[in-house]
Amino acid sequence: MKLQFLGAAKTVTGSCFYIECNDMKILVDCGLYQGENADEINRAALEYDPKTIDFVFITHAHLDHSGMLPRLVKDGFRGKIITT
Repeated sequence: MKLQFLGAAKTVTGSCFYIECNDMKILVDCGLYQGENADEINRAALEYDPKTIDFVFITHAHLDHSGMLPRLVKDGFRGKIITT
């Protein structure tokens, strides 16, 4: 299993965790960054290829946990989205 903390590690916005397990690629949350330099951060290259993600689990609907979903789909995500 591989786990990467891609957001909200040194801040409280942009929650995103990337997991690879048994040939599956999963995101837990896909949040927008908010605050200073947020536009620049939100438009930066993603650290994964959205086309390869199988599932996105959204813990709750706040923008800092779900706000990047439209970009994910625009960039090729076609997997399943599971929400609470």
